[in-house]
Amino acid sequence: MHKTNFTASKFVMNTEQRNHLPQELFEHATESIIVIAKSGEIQEVNPATERLFGYNKEELIGKTIECLMPDRLTKRHEQHRENYNHNPHPRSMGIGMDLYAKKKDGTEFPVEISLSPFESGGQKFVIGFVIDITKRKLAEQGILEQKKSLELLAEELKTNNAKLESKVQDRTKVLQEALTEIEKSRADLAEALEKEKELNEMKSRFLSMASHEFRTPLTTILSSASLIPEYPATEQQDKRAKHVDRIKSAVNNMNDILSDFLSLSKIEEGKVVADFKEVNLKTIATEVVNEMKGICKEGQQINYTHSGEEEINNDPKLTRNILINLISNAIKFSDENKEITLTTSSDKNAVTISIKDQGIGISKEDKEHLFERFFRGQNASNIQGTGLGLNIVAKYVELMNGYLEMESELDVGTTFTITFKKNNN
Repeated sequence: MHKTNFTASKFVMNTEQRNHLPQELFEHATESIIVIAKSGEIQEVNPATERLFGYNKEELIGKTIECLMPDRLTKRHEQHRENYNHNPHPRSMGIGMDLYAKKKDGTEFPVEISLSPFESGGQKFVIGFVIDITKRKLAEQGILEQKKSLELLAEELKTNNAKLESKVQDRTKVLQEALTEIEKSRADLAEALEKEKELNEMKSRFLSMASHEFRTPLTTILSSASLIPEYPATEQQDKRAKHVDRIKSAVNNMNDILSDFLSLSKIEEGKVVADFKEVNLKTIATEVVNEMKGICKEGQQINYTHSGEEEINNDPKLTRNILINLISNAIKFSDENKEITLTTSSDKNAVTISIKDQGIGISKEDKEHLFERFFRGQNASNIQGTGLGLNIVAKYVELMNGYLEMESELDVGTTFTITFKKNNN
């Protein structure tokens, strides 16, 4: 029989990765995991246990497992623990039973528990898996109550049906009219709720976008306003003027962004078009770079180069916002002492803008969703942001008939390239 060799195409863990795997599973498990000595003392807990019970790890180590139980159950459990130590074996607890645990604040909640004994270093331990089944219990209770209500209703209907058999036709007609009215009311309510939901989402999007997009110009304003007093001498007027100009530019940028937010719905409906005009791309890029330097981390450098024609036909406002967004992202997702490279070029065929960083990069899985609204990469969850910036950039690029490309490698960096084709006809 022919055998196919898949070894070359398979990912194989190395020894170090295998050794780390149990600890990774323990740390990242969503279920509470508790390691208990034969004496009942807690030896180790995972982060899910801390979140579930409200304790810090240090508060639990060394205490007996009964500290996580309601007081009324501790003595009984001590006896159960003794019995279990005589015959330790894997078992599940809570299925068909009512087991309860207790949080640090005294709150009780229903649980299911699985136990598995093991030995290490000649000592016997038990590893316990604890699952909070509060939601399941509430759902079960709701189902039971609903079932009871339905049974009572069915019995009542059966009784009334026997008494009112002669009026069944009239009652059927009344019931049909009532059902029709209820259905109409339900449809009206659903429509009203949907409109309310859309309105709330629109408000949330606006607030999220505003906070995301206003942060950079506000930082520029604060930075320049703080630096102006550093130049009190008359001969330093040019330096003061430079920071005043930066403040004015940032305020103008905020006004432009606010206008875009207020017209976002029109943009999505295709009612807003880019305002193309002759602009100096190198001047715009240089101004943005100077503004962004004020928010750079320690040791970060923004290197800018331009080649080719400087005058292009484009929307200066959208171009500024694109540069600000991508450069601020490069700063935010890169560590200190990293280099950010901005390159612009223009020839007879196209205008190209490229922003390259040495940041955390983007995974292959995240690349597919990167430009979706509110999307946040898995490795960016601890970095402030709303997940709207790249979505806005993509819309701006689309409005100017350009296209956006991205190359990235985890822990190496990311490059965004924007191309605007020129009309040579």
